[in-house]
Amino acid sequence: MHRHAKFVRIDESTPEDWKIIGTEYAKFSVNLADRVLTHLQLLDGVHGGLPIDRYSHSLQTATLALRDGRDDEYVVCALLHDIGDMLGTFNHPEVAAAILRPFVSDANHWMVQQHGIFQGYYFFHHIGLDRNLRDMFKGHPYYDRTAEFVELYDNRAFDPYLETFPLSEFEPLVRQLFSQPKQSVYKEAIEHKAEMVL
Repeated sequence: MHRHAKFVRIDESTPEDWKIIGTEYAKFSVNLADRVLTHLQLLDGVHGGLPIDRYSHSLQTATLALRDGRDDEYVVCALLHDIGDMLGTFNHPEVAAAILRPFVSDANHWMVQQHGIFQGYYFFHHIGLDRNLRDMFKGHPYYDRTAEFVELYDNRAFDPYLETFPLSEFEPLVRQLFSQPKQSVYKEAIEHKAEMVL
């Protein structure tokens, strides 16, 4: 059974209320990886005209990165780079980047956030857009990293015949990444609560 705070306006909340909220928040945050994995699986069967569905594309992108020896954080970013497709139809890279932000490096965050514009190099000219739109980022420290991610992994992950690892291959990496934020306004409070529980 869950306990609930008693206030009806947040400016009337008390330290006791926030102890209750903190305890429940700690329980809720433990299951973040499960929610992320469940949301990723919503892409299963969603083709949108692509040669393979978006779920398979995500698995293929991560498979290519893993086979290439990329580190765990990078592989999870490859897996989740399009997780925003369901709710962020017009800004899916930003949605994915927002989910990953507390858990990844600045380089990986920027790579995920901008991958859509960089991917445009390969198809924007077919839909009346400037394929060189990514050039607005020339000179950015993560430009080459993002161009490489798209060229080597995102671009090549639409192959219905490519051997692709199942989600179970990546689950431990996702669980590890989402187990502890690297940066968040709530990080100190979460760590303090964990110390109190121990």
